[in-house]
Amino acid sequence: MRSLLDAAGLEGASDAARLAVLVLASRTPSENGVVKIHTSELGRWLGMSASYTASAVVSELRRSGVVSVETEKGEYREDIGLECKVLPLWAAQGVVGHRLNLAKKEYATLQRLFEAVMAPGWKHRDGSVTPAGLIGTRTGRGAATDRLALLLLVLEARESGRVRQCGGTVDTKRGRAAVTVARLLGCSASAGERVLERLEDRELVLRVRLRTASKMAHRTRLMVPAVAAAHGRTVADDVQEDRAEDREPDFSDPDATAGPSEVLEGASEPQVSGLSVTDEPDVADPDVAAALHTDHPHLGSPVVPPQLSGGFSGEGRGTEGRRPRRACMREDQHADGESAVAGSGSPVAGADPLRGEKPKESPVDGHEQAGGVAAGAGARLTVVGGRKTQQQGRSELPADLDLRVALAPVSWLWTKLNRWQQDQVVKTAKVELAQLRQVLEWAGQAPSVLAARLTSRLEETGGEALIARPYGWITHRGLVRRPSCSDVRCDDGARLDTGADCDNCANVLHSRRAWRARITSTVAEEMPGLDEYERRRVVEARMREYAAVEAADYVYRREQAQAEQVRRAAARAEADARAAAERERADSEAAARRVLPCEECGRANSDGRCDACRYQRAAQELLAEAESLSAAAVDPADSEGIRRAVGDTREILGVLMGEARQRFLTAHVPSGTPGEQDTVRDVIAYAELEVLKEVVPQIRQSALRALAACQQATAEADRVYATERARRWDWPDASEADVIAAARQSAQQARARTAEHLLAVRLDQLSGQNPTRDAKATASDSRAQRLAEYAARALPGEVVEA
Repeated sequence: MRSLLDAAGLEGASDAARLAVLVLASRTPSENGVVKIHTSELGRWLGMSASYTASAVVSELRRSGVVSVETEKGEYREDIGLECKVLPLWAAQGVVGHRLNLAKKEYATLQRLFEAVMAPGWKHRDGSVTPAGLIGTRTGRGAATDRLALLLLVLEARESGRVRQCGGTVDTKRGRAAVTVARLLGCSASAGERVLERLEDRELVLRVRLRTASKMAHRTRLMVPAVAAAHGRTVADDVQEDRAEDREPDFSDPDATAGPSEVLEGASEPQVSGLSVTDEPDVADPDVAAALHTDHPHLGSPVVPPQLSGGFSGEGRGTEGRRPRRACMREDQHADGESAVAGSGSPVAGADPLRGEKPKESPVDGHEQAGGVAAGAGARLTVVGGRKTQQQGRSELPADLDLRVALAPVSWLWTKLNRWQQDQVVKTAKVELAQLRQVLEWAGQAPSVLAARLTSRLEETGGEALIARPYGWITHRGLVRRPSCSDVRCDDGARLDTGADCDNCANVLHSRRAWRARITSTVAEEMPGLDEYERRRVVEARMREYAAVEAADYVYRREQAQAEQVRRAAARAEADARAAAERERADSEAAARRVLPCEECGRANSDGRCDACRYQRAAQELLAEAESLSAAAVDPADSEGIRRAVGDTREILGVLMGEARQRFLTAHVPSGTPGEQDTVRDVIAYAELEVLKEVVPQIRQSALRALAACQQATAEADRVYATERARRWDWPDASEADVIAAARQSAQQARARTAEHLLAVRLDQLSGQNPTRDAKATASDSRAQRLAEYAARALPGEVVEA
């Protein structure tokens, strides 16, 4: 990737063009190095429209000289089909040791990486759907930049998902993570920060703050959760490893220089250019001075003795980070922590300067010795405030990435649940995610939509600190959908798929307001002397009556709909049973017909007619057609010529059929197996039929050529030639040769149409006659006799019943 992006032609190129080079490189076949792709498909990989890709990106690729582009023009001369060749890859083929001399498996790995990161998603012909990549749904302005940034971050990430950040002096206003992204893209720090914020909004990149040696400032980690998940790890695992190392850096500001963990071992060159990318240097770093409340680590931190020098309330809450549920919480409890509330609350709640009490010795150490508070992860048995023993739940969110994203807003409440409650929350969240995937246009948005729902519910409540029962709140208020109407896409009056206001809710509200206005006007007409209070009371009473009637009508309509659904289900089941019976009867009739003998030759198990007789019947029809075509090519008044043409055709076809029969008999070696004679008869009949299928079209063409040379066709061609020759002189720009050629072509077409018309007319005339009637007369020539024979035959159903 670095070799391609550092190509000389891409200096100053847009991010869309640079990403297009990488996309074409990933799709390059190892055999010939030529990529064939549509402009619209390339635009889908870039997140751009087809028109922008054709007008801007393809033009820039041509100017760069890095990619050679051969195009196929569309209806409006736009580029629709592209044959691209990435020249650096083409030049590196066969060069031993060149980093762009890729093998076939390396091309395959590169393509799979691009599909996982930015595949646009496909719907196949069989109905299956290939989901989009991590950022495949990001389109529009800046989409190419975001895709390129995520791709480079994924390549820079370790197995733990951590991205090695740049070293040296950086813009302290933006932060080291933003500068790292800026140096990867080659843009300013402010632009890198905007790209990083967009990636964070889509939850593709995380900035994790960790505790430093000073116990005050935070060091920022840039993480790609998808990389960690692909290796079976989580962001929390990296945090635990970082704390286990317990490194003590020898510098004061962790964001000012790169720590030892930010350099890969054995790296031969720095990650990015050492140039400083700054906009406004020497400004306070928000990564250092930011509030630390929302960035509590998942694990407990070591407990230090409380320093009450400031004398502020709530200063010594200990390591649990608990907040009071209300303003007067724990004010009536003793300081010794013997009560349930005091035990579960702050370990230094007794030393409250606001009550005029003196600080006492902190009981935190006693709790730690009793096993009540300890830093670490996992479930354990704890004794809280003298209560009975209970099992504490897991401190980390579930490993499933969708569940982690969905439950991230209630991560603090998650730690307050026991294991059974956490399992129930996971089940409820999975049910809600499944319902959201059925409603949303893109199923991948379900986790973020559920997280937004939890966030809005927390804002309604006033924050996590005001939730007294976390399990009940999460399962019965936070996660569940609250529809305001009958639409399955409605949640609190908003559409889940679009986020806009629910139109159905607006209709319901409009209908209710219309009820009130209509009832109010009716009451004003019927009772004009009522005062405001009485009129309002009467209106409300009638509104309740109207609502009751509507509710009863709704119940009735729902019962009718359920009854109709049951009726339709019964009718559908009856139709299925009837269709199954029909299929069974048809199968039984077909099985009975299969054992019937042939009507003509008497062969057993021939379904009423064996293959040889069926082929012979078809051959006789083709032979009759060939004789009719030969007769139609002769003048109808020449009866002797018709008889001679029919006889010649029959003789020629008989010779050809005899040759086909002889070829098979010469090549066939008798095996003496039962039924061999029937098989030989079938094959000979099939060979004769194939000969007739091949010869009859030739006879038809010969008849058309003969009719095209007759007097009627010639006269029609001459008339058309004269007409076209005269009419075409009206064209001022037509030359003499052009007019003659056009007239001749029209005359030939008229001659061919006349020949086809004459052939159809003569065949209709011969259909009532048999050209071989005198030579071959049979007792079944009469139409009445043939109908009597057909009427005497038994129908298949009658044969089966017999």
